[in-house]
Amino acid sequence: MVRTEKISETGSEEAIRAYKTILSQVIDQRPSGMRQRLADALGKHRSFVTQISSPAYSIPIPSRHLPSIFSVCHFSQAERDQFMAAYHQAHPGKAPAASGPRRTRHVSLIVPDFGDDRQNAALDRAINEFIQKITSIAGKGSG
Repeated sequence: MVRTEKISETGSEEAIRAYKTILSQVIDQRPSGMRQRLADALGKHRSFVTQISSPAYSIPIPSRHLPSIFSVCHFSQAERDQFMAAYHQAHPGKAPAASGPRRTRHVSLIVPDFGDDRQNAALDRAINEFIQKITSIAGKGSG
C-alpha cells in the first residue's frame, strides 16, 4: 500500500514539473523583469514566483493565481492550452478560480527612493498589499 502511494506522489510531482516547465519557458521568452511583474501582480515576493515557476520545486501553483499568470505573462492561446492540459493532468478535477483570464490594467506610480533596499521593498509590499485589499473588497461587492 505504501508503495502505491509513493508512486502516485512521484507521478503527481512529475505532472507538476510538466506545467511548471511550460511556465518557466514562457517567462524565459518574455522581457526581463517578468518575474518581478508577476510577483507584483500576485501580491507576493519574488521568491514565491521562483518557487511556483521552477520545475525544481514540487510546490503546486494555486489555481486562483492562474488568471493573473496568464494575463501578466501574456500566454498565447497555444501556450495556455498546453499549460492547462498539463495542469489538469497534475490536478484532476481542479478548475481554475476564474473561467477566463482576469482583466487587468497597468498603473504606474512614482514613489520616493529611500536610498535603502529594505525600505524600498517595504514600501512596494505595502502598496501591493493595499491594492490586493482594495481589489478583494471590490470583487466581493460585484459578486
